[in-house]
Amino acid sequence: MTKRVAYTAIEALFVLCALVGVWLVYPPAALILAGLTGAVAVERASADLNTEQGRRSTP
Repeated sequence: MTKRVAYTAIEALFVLCALVGVWLVYPPAALILAGLTGAVAVERASADLNTEQGRRSTP
């Protein structure tokens, strides 16, 4: 469990640094990428929840 939290924190930091880098070049693109990243994060959390509960997610 501790490794999972550490990997999630490292991944979040990496994405945040990437978004800041894009923001410095072109802010509207950073907003679009932030929205897409949020959608992906919600989907991943939902998939993790389904697998932890022993259910398969259906498309």
